[in-house]
Amino acid sequence: MIIRTVVAAIVLAGVSQGEGETSRADSEPGRWPYLDPSRPVDERVADLISRMTLEEKVSQMMYNSEAIERLKVPAYNWWNECLHGVARSGRATVFPQAIGLAATFDEELIFRVASAIGDEARAIHHEAVRRGRRRQYGGLTFWTPNINIFRDPRWGRGQETYGEDPFLTGRLGTAFVRGLQGDHPVYLKAAACAKHFAVHSGPEADRHRFNASVSAKDLHETYLPAFKALVDAGVEGVMCAYNRINDEPCCGSTTLLRDILRDAWGFQGYVVTDCWALADLYKGHKVTASAVESAALGINSGVNLNCGDVFPSLVEAVRRGLVEEETIDRSLAVLLRTRFRLGLFDPPGLNPYAAIRPEVIDCAEHRALAREAAVKSVVLLKNRGRVLPLKKDLGYLCVVGPQAASVGVLLGNYHGLGSDMVTVLEGIVGKLAPGSFVQYKQGCLLERDDVDPGERAIEAAKEADAVIAVMGLSGLLEGEEGELTASKHGGDRLEIGLPANQVKFLKRLRAGNDKPIILVLTGGGPMAIPEVHELADAILYVWYPGEEGGNGVADVLFGDACPSGRLPVTFPKSLEQLPPYEDYGMAGRTYRYMTEEPLYPFGFGLSYTEFAYSGLTLAPSAVRKGEAVEVVVTVENVGRVAGEEVVQFYLRDVRASVETPIHALKGFCRVALKPRESKTVRFRITPELMCLIGNDGRAVVEPGEFVVTVGGVSPGSRGGALGSAKLVEGTFVVGE
Repeated sequence: MIIRTVVAAIVLAGVSQGEGETSRADSEPGRWPYLDPSRPVDERVADLISRMTLEEKVSQMMYNSEAIERLKVPAYNWWNECLHGVARSGRATVFPQAIGLAATFDEELIFRVASAIGDEARAIHHEAVRRGRRRQYGGLTFWTPNINIFRDPRWGRGQETYGEDPFLTGRLGTAFVRGLQGDHPVYLKAAACAKHFAVHSGPEADRHRFNASVSAKDLHETYLPAFKALVDAGVEGVMCAYNRINDEPCCGSTTLLRDILRDAWGFQGYVVTDCWALADLYKGHKVTASAVESAALGINSGVNLNCGDVFPSLVEAVRRGLVEEETIDRSLAVLLRTRFRLGLFDPPGLNPYAAIRPEVIDCAEHRALAREAAVKSVVLLKNRGRVLPLKKDLGYLCVVGPQAASVGVLLGNYHGLGSDMVTVLEGIVGKLAPGSFVQYKQGCLLERDDVDPGERAIEAAKEADAVIAVMGLSGLLEGEEGELTASKHGGDRLEIGLPANQVKFLKRLRAGNDKPIILVLTGGGPMAIPEVHELADAILYVWYPGEEGGNGVADVLFGDACPSGRLPVTFPKSLEQLPPYEDYGMAGRTYRYMTEEPLYPFGFGLSYTEFAYSGLTLAPSAVRKGEAVEVVVTVENVGRVAGEEVVQFYLRDVRASVETPIHALKGFCRVALKPRESKTVRFRITPELMCLIGNDGRAVVEPGEFVVTVGGVSPGSRGGALGSAKLVEGTFVVGE
């Protein structure tokens, strides 16, 4: 393992325990081996550590690492974010929020988005350094992506994830990591970080003291697979979570950080704490008595980097015998290797990523990519009487709702700032032909009744040929604990419907009005809206769509693009269909284990055209353990307009010895088809995909019958009832 190689190199280099001095001929700064790019990285790391005092070593294990001037080590702040664009550092392209990117079901698009983000990150970083600025949100280590499973609609941070399915999350997260980190054999473009490890998805207000109880089966079947996928993809960092898991704090868990992450999976990168999570060890979880004990538990368990203020206590921990200095050397070596791989100690001319110019930031190409992503993320939930797409020469259009002119609703959380952000209202107005009339009346507020309860908006709507109501949630109502101004539950939504005042306003719009009402909904997760579904003629769910969101939504509304987004989460009918929020068991949760009929199923999304599936074949239809099955199906556009279908492949183990998912996504792809055009789609069912997770958490392939379902939505009656694509099924058998 690389970590052991680095440690061995440190020993060979003759690390002095706390002296920080050497008597070698290379003592002159210009000849220090760690500054020589021609030497192996592990040798350079070992040399640098050998020159540091204990206090200097510890200073480099903090997120805000100090400069060591005598060693020519510059200050470096590890904390940066790029969930859907470089965040919190100023101008950068704002792509759709992560949950919206997940709705595209498009790995290649996610890769291109992440690659663009990496380019902008490089340009921002180098320009800041050129100006002598090394502050937070200017580095190249990004604590992204968030690959926690969106197991419950109440979690306010679910918007940061790729949804409720482990397979989809792993595939999209892998694409993001590869795009962000680049493919250079020596240098990283930027360093990605998988978070929050592990079993972390609310309650948000209790995260600093919460204990998530989870079975071995659910742990290895639902909560860990995406992290394993990203480790296999070479993700550079992993962030441990705030909470405890089965009474063991995640940032002090040898089970998670050593047994699973390092030993079982072979992870070679660095582990960072969630911010101030080590302080929670003694303040919230109370598993330690002090900062010194917390620092010792963290580093001895496998933490390399502290986001917070606890690791300075490592100096005292060493003096008290709670931590060996060799442990600090080993841990620091992992961190420094990341910095060397980013090229932070090398002349810029050696690193091709250092040549990326500031002109790429929020450039026309990236804005076009943001618009493409916004279009592909839009999910058409209803289209009664095919009222959509609208005609651009519509006589009179009325636009209402609290989100129509909102810039903030484009952003979601962990966002940057675009230089020309397009609201939904602006996108709509830009589509209308000269001579078409449009009026905008807000009509209602985000979550409470106005003094004037939308009377003028109601009157304007009655005269219009069509009404577009832009409603939903915003970052004021859902998100991270401590980040919001209007949330009542620490960022979570313990009521998952549309705010009552918005429903009331929508009812008034509908009363006595037979003109089409098109509802554009914003939000970061599932909403229980059965009443709203009946009130509107058409519904678009647009998430938090990014700086080009207004144009992307308008492209779909007016038919310049055919809707192709699919739900990466299940929309329940009510809270009564959900298990208790604090329950981390998967029984009754997500499409994989939910037995009740949802409002909108996982994978669902309508189109302006129709697709048909035929000719499903499985070859061979009987295999032995260790053999694969090839799936072939034909998809045809039987409608009148060109469109893209998200082909989804699900697997069900019929005769399992333990409870298994009712259905489980095992493959997906986008297929672009012209009217009457058909294409053949192929999937390969490997033995790994046939595995079930036993009650002991182990993966096995059992003999028996498997059902394969392919279509445009997850299996179940609800998708078909809503008018989605038909499904085709087949079976194969696994023998001994």
